[in-house]
Amino acid sequence: MKALILNSGLGHRMGVLTKQHPKCMTEIIYESTILSRQLRQLVSFGIKEVVITTGYYDQVLIDYCNELRLPLSYSFVKNPLYDSTNYIYSIYCAQKQLEGDDILLMHGDLVFENMVLEAVLDSPVSCMAVSSTQPLPQKDFKAVVLNEKIEKVGVEYFDNAMYAQPLYKLLKNDWQVWMRNIENYCDLGNTQCYAENAFNEVSDRCDIYPVDIKDMLCAEIDTFEDLEKVSKELRNIDMRTVYMCFSTDYIHSAHIAIINKAKRLGRLIIGVLSDEAVASYKRYPMIPFEERKSLIENISGVERVVEQRTLSYADNIRILKPDYVVHGNDWVEGFQQPIRKEVIELLNEYGGKLVEYPYSDSPKYREIERANRAELSMPDIRRGRLRKLIDMKGLITAIEAHSGITGLIAENTKVLQDGKTYQFDAQWISSLCDSTAKGKPDIELVDMTSRFRTIDDIMEVTTKPIIFDGDTGGLTEHFVYTVRSLERMGVSMVIIEDKTGLKKNSLFGTEVKQTQDTIENFCEKIAAGKRAQKTKEFMICARIESLILEQGMNDALERAFAYVNQGGADAIMIHSRKKDPAEIIEFVSKFREKNSLTPIVVVPTSFNTVTEDEFKAIGVNVVIYANQLTRTGFPAMQNAARTILEHHRAKECDDMCMSIKEIITLIPEE
Repeated sequence: MKALILNSGLGHRMGVLTKQHPKCMTEIIYESTILSRQLRQLVSFGIKEVVITTGYYDQVLIDYCNELRLPLSYSFVKNPLYDSTNYIYSIYCAQKQLEGDDILLMHGDLVFENMVLEAVLDSPVSCMAVSSTQPLPQKDFKAVVLNEKIEKVGVEYFDNAMYAQPLYKLLKNDWQVWMRNIENYCDLGNTQCYAENAFNEVSDRCDIYPVDIKDMLCAEIDTFEDLEKVSKELRNIDMRTVYMCFSTDYIHSAHIAIINKAKRLGRLIIGVLSDEAVASYKRYPMIPFEERKSLIENISGVERVVEQRTLSYADNIRILKPDYVVHGNDWVEGFQQPIRKEVIELLNEYGGKLVEYPYSDSPKYREIERANRAELSMPDIRRGRLRKLIDMKGLITAIEAHSGITGLIAENTKVLQDGKTYQFDAQWISSLCDSTAKGKPDIELVDMTSRFRTIDDIMEVTTKPIIFDGDTGGLTEHFVYTVRSLERMGVSMVIIEDKTGLKKNSLFGTEVKQTQDTIENFCEKIAAGKRAQKTKEFMICARIESLILEQGMNDALERAFAYVNQGGADAIMIHSRKKDPAEIIEFVSKFREKNSLTPIVVVPTSFNTVTEDEFKAIGVNVVIYANQLTRTGFPAMQNAARTILEHHRAKECDDMCMSIKEIITLIPEE
């Protein structure tokens, strides 16, 4: 596309301001003329070729354009009869330079805001800027619009007319029709009329449609009064602020494109989601907040970068009160739809506007995201994220997974509440659930080789940290190899319980005979595991069974301090089978009196009335939902099987079933 700027007029009504240069070189705001603003706008929209018609002071105009040193290719065409013809003849003189291209046509005294130019350029058809809200001028252009198409343009039309300005996007075929009639006019000597006179005769074959710019700035400057009014509007426009938010670890061309669009609207402020917000929203950020912030700060045209602590924009909008919020249109539907609704409501409170651009879903960007997911799933990357999440959030949550599909549920399930997103931070690979899924009793019957295959199945399709239920850890000599294997696979934490002998599920308590290991033996098992580690990221958590076995609070605390101080345990898990959480709360409180750093893990299967916020307040760091997917999944399957048997067909089972399509969407393609 080429831009055509008509600058052959004399500009008599501007008086002294046009005594030494063309009107287009009139300064409208500090260090910006009508023409320099137009040319910079063209550059920002990617237009590279400009045809400029000239008249008086043509060399002054040419020198001025070249001195701007903009990345534009100019063609200057002088109208030799500029003092006795109208701009129809200037276009006629430039016909060779305008062949074979779509044309963006504008008058050289026209000032418009970027959103006007964007609306015109985004039109898929030939168009002209009009306004449905501006009053009809007496002496300036109006466009007659019938059947959604412009039929006439001129100063004399009032019926079915709209306020119009000479800013056109003309597709090649429509431009050729209009241009041929301009040539006919000028060949016949009709050179003192508007070019629109030639258009009006061929409007049935030159299809130009209105683009309604409403109250946006688009005005010609003919007088001092026009100049004063437009300059004031531009100063207000230049004070506008624009807000958008990024979570990305990497910047690609689509990000730059939307940033360039956003900064055309005003002074651009970009929010960068905090690490915690990103981790709660989609995945753990590969690049920490400060580096992501620095990355955005170094993009040209970004005036300021701030932290956005939640997925909700509410806090930052209330503080910044931006004139515009910019976002891709990918949030019109789906998970972020409530966030979008909240943004619109907040903007409406003070007259701000939401501007949405088409979301770029290019295969190459999806490939970048797949590559990042693949990197996050690598053992050396995945292993250390549990420690980082605990440090970052204070409290993290994990839910059990016993297969690839339950791993995907744990990975992808999220909810939006109060402007925040919530999802599970990690996955718990439970001995109980793994055994149950295989139809085996939970007595360490399923060997480690089989359990490692479960880890592989889950790791292959997910990226989140894994906490592994190591039962008793087995013999110390065996536990050493287990630690090395888990660490090599990328598991973040193993939890072992301080019992010996044939394992029985802890929730049986004293109903079955269970033997607790000695403090000395268990400390040595932990220490041996720590010595076997190759990295600092892997964590060994000591699970204390004292409360389960009714050995008392003192025994639990004695063991906890010994396991940390003597054995070197990275975390402590305290368990209870009572519904009343009092003894758990007491343990945490007393442990925290002497140790404020070692992470505490709880599994609130019985004491399930305590909320995560309440756990966090007392000093808990990890909450594991240890078997809920198994306990809800199997009854549902059993009920479906029973229903089919009872009705001797599957129809009655349909309402219980998720569609195969929904299930398949959980499964990644790569």
